[in-house]
Amino acid sequence: MNVSTLIAGTVLTVFYLTGFTPGFAYGADRHAGYYYPPAQQTEVYKARVPILPDDNKIRRIGFVTAITHEDLQLPYPPEVVFFAKGERSEKLIIVSLKAGRLDTIYRVRAYLASLTAIARTSDAFVQTQMLETLTFFDLAKMLGFELITISDGDTFTHQVRLE
Repeated sequence: MNVSTLIAGTVLTVFYLTGFTPGFAYGADRHAGYYYPPAQQTEVYKARVPILPDDNKIRRIGFVTAITHEDLQLPYPPEVVFFAKGERSEKLIIVSLKAGRLDTIYRVRAYLASLTAIARTSDAFVQTQMLETLTFFDLAKMLGFELITISDGDTFTHQVRLE
């Protein structure tokens, strides 16, 4: 038995005994396969703002609830749903309810750009005096989200890890 085989076996044994189960690059995504297909790609976004003081789960759930409430006030059915998952609701998930929407990286980026335009009207953004440079990702980071998953709900999923 060579040294690398011995080390690999030892590492796997430690993982097994400690209950650690290695997943993909950022750990296993237990929501993949339930709310959306596994992500085809993941990017990392380095936020330009800190998390707001008093970061908490209730703030993130309130954000998702407010978006859902606004969507339900429209005269037509919502085309996407937002929800927060994770032990601390630190994962923002956006899934299309309509076929053919959010099914390419280009449509996802265009949709995220529209969310940036809306985010720039928020009090949190106005107070930073950086309206022209901040994005929806920065708002999500300010609220304490760590991961954004956006999917067509069928075959395409993209994730953004917020740092």
